[in-house]
Amino acid sequence: MTAENFNLSNYLSRIGFEGEANNDVATLTQLMQRQLRTIVFENTEVQAGCIPSLVPEDIVEKVIVNRRGGYCYEINGVFAMALTAIGFEWYFAGARSMLYPTRRPKTHMVLIVRVDGCNYLCDTGFGGYALRAPMVIEEGEAVQDGDRFRLEILDAEYVLGAMVQGEWQRLYGFTLQPQEWIEFSLANYFNATSPDTIFTQKKIAIMQTPKGRKILVDNKLKLIEEGKLEVLEVDYETALKEYFGLEPFKK
Repeated sequence: MTAENFNLSNYLSRIGFEGEANNDVATLTQLMQRQLRTIVFENTEVQAGCIPSLVPEDIVEKVIVNRRGGYCYEINGVFAMALTAIGFEWYFAGARSMLYPTRRPKTHMVLIVRVDGCNYLCDTGFGGYALRAPMVIEEGEAVQDGDRFRLEILDAEYVLGAMVQGEWQRLYGFTLQPQEWIEFSLANYFNATSPDTIFTQKKIAIMQTPKGRKILVDNKLKLIEEGKLEVLEVDYETALKEYFGLEPFKK
């Protein structure tokens, strides 16, 4: 994944990366954590009635130059550009969200990164209670910044789950089958236009903090810090600017 206007130094500055970027697990972890804490998972462009561009140069312009966020294709896309520039071995895979009441197509995008002979699930673009760091792809549990996650195999798919308020919640299922970037174009159109997706139904902005998360859905803001949850009724545009540093998207 490359773009003519992608510059690794600009990306690392955008996410506040510290130190030398090497092809190792420590770098991969810091990249993912820094991006999750600086680039907002948000759908302001969809809410403005637009279909986000999947042209790599447009993504760089939006996320790095204009310092906006995006949803999975955009922010996992820019993450993939950084992985390519550093020299990681990786590929895209499709994932099926399990947060809907009915079975969905595989419209979510994740990255499978291979380091030292081990496959890691990386995802900076799911929002909610998603991963906080790379996770080894094998059945079992992992604790990341105090949050519990698990991978289980169901119907020949890996299923990622998270412990949410004392109960396991299945987030999405995926396989290790590689997918090309172009294959997500239909999924992008579906997520941006279908009345049955959360992106057209709700105004969303989500970002992780070192010890928690900020989750804005319409006029409800959840502030989670060290496992403690505070729920506030807010004005969406005011909270978007105050807590996420964003203005509504302008066509």
